Amino acid sequence: MMKPRQMTAGRRNKEGKWAWRLTGFVTLCVYIFMFAPIVATVILSFNASMFGGFPITGFSLQWYGKLMANEAVLAAFRTSLWIALVTAITATAIGVVTAFAIVRFEFPGKQPLSTLVILPALVPETILGVGLLVLIKAVDQPRTLLLLVLGHILLALPYVVLIAQARMVGIRRVYEEAALSLGASRFSSFGEITLPLLVPAVVAGAMLAFTISFDNTSASLFWRPAGVETMPTQILSMLKVSISPEINALGTVMILVTVGIPLLGGLIMQSLTKLIRGETREEVQ
Repeated sequence: MMKPRQMTAGRRNKEGKWAWRLTGFVTLCVYIFMFAPIVATVILSFNASMFGGFPITGFSLQWYGKLMANEAVLAAFRTSLWIALVTAITATAIGVVTAFAIVRFEFPGKQPLSTLVILPALVPETILGVGLLVLIKAVDQPRTLLLLVLGHILLALPYVVLIAQARMVGIRRVYEEAALSLGASRFSSFGEITLPLLVPAVVAGAMLAFTISFDNTSASLFWRPAGVETMPTQILSMLKVSISPEINALGTVMILVTVGIPLLGGLIMQSLTKLIRGETREEVQ
């Protein structure tokens, strides 16, 4: 005869299994709900029919060809590419220096500065976009391409700082102190010792900043000057006119860029980290 304690334990195990199954089922439903439209967009971009829908009438690359011949799309792509490159380079440079200062030094206002740098990542983009737009209007400043780039840098900077901080914490201070004790300047120590060890974080932060800028929609709608279109805003303007199969092709390109670049950055970061660790062990031995 089973004891009451064993019966209670068996009942809890059974309830726990059903709870995990229910959680897995709900999670699967959420993933299907999130990714089914993306999969449908990619599939329909190869549909030969000009009416985007199922069933597919045939396989064709004609919409990608028309997309490459669309001057408005190409202009938006060049604009987004240029803004994303400037954003990635600037945000990475500022973010790495900021992370180095926050981790390695003690100074008045360190905690408020750290909070202020991370704050744009905590505020929803729509609220931040509207707030800065109101500020621009209040000071009677026209919207320019420079302000759009500065806004993208503001949005990407917190993520670069967080990635660089996580890497800086793992770098032992003794390497820098050894260089300083041998007569190296603080700048030389950073450039020859710390920065090479930060390369994985620099690459990952730059690629993430590029992706955030290239895929930004909400802020770009508020901050872009008249007549300037980025890729996300170009997609929205095309959707207002008609739902053309070209949009499916353009959406697929955006998916490849925004998903492929962070994955590539993660792989590069892992490879560089392993390489640096291997070289460090060899030098120690």
